[in-house]
Amino acid sequence: MVVGDASIDIDTLVVGAGPGGYVAAIRAAQLGQKVIIADKSELGGVCLNRGCIPSKALIAAAHSYENAKHGDVFGVTAENVTVDFAKTQEFKNGVVKQMTQGVTGLLKGNKIEVFKGEIMFINDSEARAFNEHESLRYRFKHCILATGSRPIELKPFPFGGRILSSTEALNLEEIPGSLVVIGGGVIGAELGQMYSKFGTKVTIIEGTDAILPGLDKDMTRLVAKGMEKTGIEIVTNAMAESAEQTDKSVKVKYSVNGESKEITADYLLVTVGRRPNTDGDLGLDLANIELTDRGMVKVDHQGRSVSNPKVFAIGDIVPGLALAHKASYEGKVAAEVISGLPSVIDYKGMPAVVFSDPECASVGLTEKEAKEKGIKVKAGKFPFAANGRATSVNATEGFVKIVANADNEVVIGAQIVGIEASNLIAELGLAVEMGATLEDVSLTVHAHPTLGEIVMETAELVEGHPIHMISR
Repeated sequence: MVVGDASIDIDTLVVGAGPGGYVAAIRAAQLGQKVIIADKSELGGVCLNRGCIPSKALIAAAHSYENAKHGDVFGVTAENVTVDFAKTQEFKNGVVKQMTQGVTGLLKGNKIEVFKGEIMFINDSEARAFNEHESLRYRFKHCILATGSRPIELKPFPFGGRILSSTEALNLEEIPGSLVVIGGGVIGAELGQMYSKFGTKVTIIEGTDAILPGLDKDMTRLVAKGMEKTGIEIVTNAMAESAEQTDKSVKVKYSVNGESKEITADYLLVTVGRRPNTDGDLGLDLANIELTDRGMVKVDHQGRSVSNPKVFAIGDIVPGLALAHKASYEGKVAAEVISGLPSVIDYKGMPAVVFSDPECASVGLTEKEAKEKGIKVKAGKFPFAANGRATSVNATEGFVKIVANADNEVVIGAQIVGIEASNLIAELGLAVEMGATLEDVSLTVHAHPTLGEIVMETAELVEGHPIHMISR
């Protein structure tokens, strides 16, 4: 092992190469900083390697399989449709490889040095970077922490064997005959529905009264309806208690309203949230980094640690939703602040998306949240069923809802459930961010026939003059 005793002076040390860290590193380099980025794992972090990207590749494959089996509505009939899951996994792995190689090229192109290994802070401005081959000391002017998160492991359900976290669930070699999912949040809903489309008998055990808690109930009802079409059983108000596994199956015990039940399946997937990676041997105490009781780094409105102004923190290790695009956004802000720009973090237009079927997306305030803040609102929902494009692709389930301030008709929030909701939300995110009015949206000419027209039609509806609905 090569050991460096003298500290190497750098401008910015970025710890973690996920969607927060690598974006922060690139932006810092663009602004003239000398940047070192360190990660003990793969470039791209959880998102590119074990989360967003591989899951969406498998979800796309599941949709393709389902469409091949059910094209009769279009007069298209296919017989003996099968899945070669090894090839499906090969496709997914190819997507991951392509994306991570892209990150490698971007870092190289921006002249960012990559250190593959561990980071341990020595004091508030120095850290040791080490792996099995070398150990170096860096003295930084600033540091951006982007260490991400990992799946929460419950004591009664330790990961291993047939008890899976999302990581193992994305890498199964075969399509399970049956799967129990503990937790009906975003990850549980997405992966449960994906395997269900491939033919797995899926049971979701959720502790609250509905899947996807936190989303508008009108949205989650449509997702639940979609799940039921593929045979998913949703058990709500349930408490998972224990699991026993063999080399072929796992038995899960749970209770509903005090009544004990059990179910046996090929695998158990536990998706009850994620834990910030701020524990372990990082040495955050030596760097004077103050944490909340949930292990989050305490930061100000620019992402700066409140206890060590040289260190910034972004992504899953700071308060807020664990979203890749949130981490990227915060990374850019941190890099700009370090470079002397007057950037601040503002979550007003931060979208959230669930790649369920139908998809769900939200930005800004819900009608309920706005009213709780004392805002007088105007709101309305326009159905996908009244849109020509949605009808022509046989995807009429869903709606777009816009929430506006009744006093000035400024758009303050929107929710979408339906095909391509993940893409449609971008326009409304822009509307919320720029303070656009309902009229700004309704007077923007949208191409026909497109799903985007639903956004325009919703704005017209809230204004009170919808064209393709009878105004009541």
